[in-house]
Amino acid sequence: MTRTPALTRIPALTRPPATCNRCKASKVAWVTPRVDYCYACLPGGPFTPPPCRQCGSGDYFCQGLCGDCHPLGPGHVGSCRGCLAWGVLRQHGSLCWQCRWWSTHYPSGRCLQCERASPVGESATCRLCWEQARLLQEPGRAVNLAAANAHGQQLFLANTLGGRRRSTPRLRPEPRRPAAGPFTHDPWRQLAVVDVEPDANLVKARALAAGGDLIGHCTAVVAEHAAAHGWSKRQRNDVIRSLRLLSVLQDTPGAKINATDVLQLPRYDGNIRSTLDVLAAADLLIDDRPTRVQTYFAARTGGLPAPMAEQLETWLEVMLNGSTTAPRQRSRDPQTAQIHILGIAPIIHAWAAAGHQSLAEITAADVRAALPPVGSHRTWAEYGLRSLFCTLKARKIIFTNPTRGMGTTGVNRTVPLPLDAARVRGALNSPDPVVAVAVALVAFHALTVQQVAGLRLTDIVDGRLHLAGRTIPLADPVRVRLAAWLDHRQRTWPGCINPHLIVSRLSAPRLIPVSDGFPWRKIALSAQALREDRILAEIHATGGDVRRICDLFGITITAALRYDTTAALPGPAVAAQQVRRT
Repeated sequence: MTRTPALTRIPALTRPPATCNRCKASKVAWVTPRVDYCYACLPGGPFTPPPCRQCGSGDYFCQGLCGDCHPLGPGHVGSCRGCLAWGVLRQHGSLCWQCRWWSTHYPSGRCLQCERASPVGESATCRLCWEQARLLQEPGRAVNLAAANAHGQQLFLANTLGGRRRSTPRLRPEPRRPAAGPFTHDPWRQLAVVDVEPDANLVKARALAAGGDLIGHCTAVVAEHAAAHGWSKRQRNDVIRSLRLLSVLQDTPGAKINATDVLQLPRYDGNIRSTLDVLAAADLLIDDRPTRVQTYFAARTGGLPAPMAEQLETWLEVMLNGSTTAPRQRSRDPQTAQIHILGIAPIIHAWAAAGHQSLAEITAADVRAALPPVGSHRTWAEYGLRSLFCTLKARKIIFTNPTRGMGTTGVNRTVPLPLDAARVRGALNSPDPVVAVAVALVAFHALTVQQVAGLRLTDIVDGRLHLAGRTIPLADPVRVRLAAWLDHRQRTWPGCINPHLIVSRLSAPRLIPVSDGFPWRKIALSAQALREDRILAEIHATGGDVRRICDLFGITITAALRYDTTAALPGPAVAAQQVRRT
């Protein structure tokens, strides 16, 4: 009687090998007989591992076998634990790509068809039974799970069913979960006594089986929102999974959700942007996110004494929101407030380090001693301190204004310089259509970064750009690049309803504009420098006609005079040659 060798019958090949006691990285050389080191760490070594006794390769793993031949090696090919498809590796968890997605979106249970313990979908079936039903599904009819799995399942190769084409749409069976009725959020909220960091793995496991009226209501909103904005199936599934995570993390089930809670979803592999859009569309979002200026203010003013921090918070609130009570004050632009914070933050920290507890203790001598000697930082500090103390004095928080009667330092004006024509030409001929159209709009018509990002599709009519009360005939090179970009946009996002002309991967499925840095981060060219180059070329071509420059580019007289001072200098082409020579 002959015996058939079977590697899986060897006891050393039925349990995972231990890790080397010395390097803690490689597996031990042998399990039977027991060796606690790998070949590189054996006493008296290192030694060269022998070739695999089965295939002869030099990629040694353990027990005389390589990682592909060892039954527990990372490269061993086997069957998927979910759908039993052949062709998955142990280093991928013995799951095919479809079953990896399936296991992260559906809870574990017992399949109603094959009675296997496996992650089950909305029809209470595992993925193997579901794929078998789809295989036998007739076009135009819903899947029949019981009839398709009555006589077994047809196995298949792993990762081969993802790109199947469908000539006619196939109907999905009705979900076995009960349909959610009309949803009304709870007006009350349960406050947490102790903040405890939840276990991420436990939250993910509970989210797979999460349900309720909130999930049912938001799922319908997701379907409508995704159909209107052209979302992909993956994006819809990510949002639904994120909503289930939020339902598990809620202290008050059924209440509105804070935006700050949504910002914590990445630690549980959740989605932020699209989830916020859906919650806002369902009127279930409480936007308690701090603004960029508030975040910047908290980062630059941390660690200050309590009275000083309270005074700064009062000033920031008046700067951002204004004041409708006497003394009334208009709100300022958030960027202005951020520049003021940049100028006064080092001075405030220096006063706190010197022992001052309140801004009421600051004198005019302290202000003069703390100001930087020269440069733009001195200008920012002067304007910031003037605004700070004027607001506090008007609110009667301090007794005197130490900056009263104190002059301000003039701003150092820069001289606009021309750009190298080769760099501009290279950016105009960029293979990326969004870069080419953005550079063309700035290079030919001197638009600002904010204007390019805020352009809408309806702003361009019959080859003319309507912008801020001005009508600008588009140049022929701009029209060519504009047409190329519109074609690319239609091919890439055919269902995009974003009204803005420039869209990106993040803004295409939404209605928001792109950031000011898009697409300028892709090229080594500043939009401001390109705009200055265009205005500079025009001021030299017109012989310093300031009025024409103001009407053409929509700038003020003060801004135009900055370029007019260069009219007596050599033109852009000559100046660029002189710069290259030096």
